[in-house]
Amino acid sequence: MTARKILIVIILLLTQLRCPAEDKNRIEISAPVDDGGFQLHTVRSPYQAGTTKIRVLLPDAFDKSQRYRVLYVLPVEALDGQRWGNGLKTIRKAGLHNRHKLVCVAPTFSHLPWYADHPSDPMIRQESYLTRVVLPLVEKNYPAIPGRAGRLLVGFSKSGWGAFTLLLRNQEVFAAAAAFDAPLALDRPGPYGSGPIFGSRENFEKYRVESLLKKNAGRLGSSKRLALLGHFVNFRKQHEKARSWMNSLKIQHHWHKGQRWKHSWESGWLPRAIELIAGDDKVQPKGNQLRE
Repeated sequence: MTARKILIVIILLLTQLRCPAEDKNRIEISAPVDDGGFQLHTVRSPYQAGTTKIRVLLPDAFDKSQRYRVLYVLPVEALDGQRWGNGLKTIRKAGLHNRHKLVCVAPTFSHLPWYADHPSDPMIRQESYLTRVVLPLVEKNYPAIPGRAGRLLVGFSKSGWGAFTLLLRNQEVFAAAAAFDAPLALDRPGPYGSGPIFGSRENFEKYRVESLLKKNAGRLGSSKRLALLGHFVNFRKQHEKARSWMNSLKIQHHWHKGQRWKHSWESGWLPRAIELIAGDDKVQPKGNQLRE
């Protein structure tokens, strides 16, 4: 065998040795396709098991030369579950994306979303998936207002917990978060399917809302970046506890009792939640026009 052939064989072997690691860390994102009026991206990443999806709802009068705030509509269920309704469809039906000039984004997750990173299972890194895959994809492919000012969060139940923890753990990443009927006073992993996601008591404590509020009370500024809605539903006592913590810590926040809304995306609370964090009275970032 000639020296040239030996060199080729060595290069091929080295390439094969590198491929598994490269495949393991590779992020694959599809070009958008129409999905019933939404822009749909499919994703394979080292942060989630299998294939996940990211759906994007654009304003009807979408203008590529303008920059938009992005509202992350956090799901309550794994994959494409819709037992509790569909947040993105609810927003579209009510025209909230048009009213507030928002790009609305709904990712899916391979496991029940509690918006945490598991301490040992790399396929359950939900917080990292959102911040390292979803946000960069959106801001690369759509004209989003850059930085914290352009990122909003909304959710209910588990995803209401997620909206609060994501903001409290990433104050410089997200501008505001709204939660409806959420178990914000949860004090241990286990209930509502949370155990397998947090993985351990020690890891859960990193995401515990009470602890995060106390830790970050002085870092949230004077504006109302947190909104809490729903006083007559499942988690009334937990909301009262969360409100008392924020009051005692002097954390500015929105508190809206609302009506007897049901525990679903479609029961009527979502317009008010979005208004609280993205309404016309909110200070809009300057210079929101793209320059060629």
